[in-house]
Amino acid sequence: MEEKIIEENKQGTSLVTDKKETNQKKLFIESYGCQMNFSDSEIVASILSEQGYNTTQNLEEADLVLVNTCSIRDKAEQTVRKRLQEYNAIKKINPTMKVGVLGCMAERLKEKFLDEEKIVDMVVGPDAYKDIPNLLKDVDEGRDAINVILSKEETYGDIQPVRLSSNGVSAFVSITRGCDNMCTFCVVPFTRGRERSREPESIVQEIQDLWDKGFKEVTLLGQNVDSYLWYGGGLKKDFDKASDMQKATAVDFAQLLDRCASQFPKMRFRFSTSNPQDMHIEVIEVMAKHHNICKYIHLPVQSGSTRILEAMNRQHTREEYIALVDKIYEIIPDISLSQDMIAGFPTETEADHQDTLSLMEHCKYDFGFMFAYSERPGTLAARKMEDDVPETVKKRRLNEIIDLQQKMALERTKRFVGQVVEVLVEKDSKRSDKHWSGRNSQNTVVVFPKENYKPGDFVNVKITDCTTATLIGEAVGYSERMN
Repeated sequence: MEEKIIEENKQGTSLVTDKKETNQKKLFIESYGCQMNFSDSEIVASILSEQGYNTTQNLEEADLVLVNTCSIRDKAEQTVRKRLQEYNAIKKINPTMKVGVLGCMAERLKEKFLDEEKIVDMVVGPDAYKDIPNLLKDVDEGRDAINVILSKEETYGDIQPVRLSSNGVSAFVSITRGCDNMCTFCVVPFTRGRERSREPESIVQEIQDLWDKGFKEVTLLGQNVDSYLWYGGGLKKDFDKASDMQKATAVDFAQLLDRCASQFPKMRFRFSTSNPQDMHIEVIEVMAKHHNICKYIHLPVQSGSTRILEAMNRQHTREEYIALVDKIYEIIPDISLSQDMIAGFPTETEADHQDTLSLMEHCKYDFGFMFAYSERPGTLAARKMEDDVPETVKKRRLNEIIDLQQKMALERTKRFVGQVVEVLVEKDSKRSDKHWSGRNSQNTVVVFPKENYKPGDFVNVKITDCTTATLIGEAVGYSERMN
């Protein structure tokens, strides 16, 4: 499992959906953690919409408050505990309000939540969202409501998610759930269960629905998208027990991606997260073949040292990772890559750290998500390894990694200056309401004067300047995709 991308500016946003006139009850739902949690909150809102709930952004008026939680890092858990104390103050004013904890933290702490956090009425793990209506009945009847059973089948493929806090332009579509990679630093296999893939037809139907509603970009989402494998249902690890017919008609990620890009030629596609051990050359060839698959791969590595990768139980060496990156650049020279990196994993030496820096210089990443190692309870590393790298050393190494990434990011962004790039307009620029903000195929943010363009337009932008993370330019007209 990869350290999922956690977008700090989205943490704790409460979700808004279209109101159903007949719904009388109010749901306040906020999400923390990775894109998968935000995607799951859309599924929950859809289930509860059928139970008479409209979403509200006013916590004080809510009948039901749900917080979708993350267990990746201790900071995420502490934020949620603080938030629960804030709910408690409001519950004193509105005693009928019910509070539920969803997601990975619910799965990790289970009954402890009901004991420790007296205000929590309901604890629901990532595979049990369809059971929420029954759990609400339990709460009404004065019983503790908890379902954290991990499923071998649940993919929520039959639920059309309600799009929450959406810009109406780009959306996430979940294609796998769970993870089989037992990375020693990661809690996800224990909180989200074993890996299973979603039926391809249901994925295509969801994309069709988004296209009909005017969306222009879809990110196919999974803990580990490259190992997508549909052979009629069931766990990925049981594929070897499948019948000859099931094996012959199985659909892998390259085939799914090819189908999506072919069937929706004017829709732009991204995917996340990729695992180096499962990234097949076929996927890269499919990316090269289709102009509507974005030239960007998030390819977490975690460390540049083979010894540390082995301690992390990553299923690849430094050399294998570098060979994969070289192959990607060979097939798609203008691609952007991003990394996840952990500084100060147990037993990491100065030589291991230098290996990480030299790997980064070789791979020339455009972006990075970099963290100091923090021990997560329940993981193999927490049970078997002493967290023996001093905090001061972790911080220094992390800063060196960040400094190098910043330097590379500026170099990588500068390559676009003077070029014309295609941008999908998403929203107002953060800095100025006279400028649009969108992203190019390589996932770099582009800002340009609004003129008469609008969100959802594909616009060709001539790049005149840049910062480390943003391209600045002027529109030169609609891109071919608009015809």
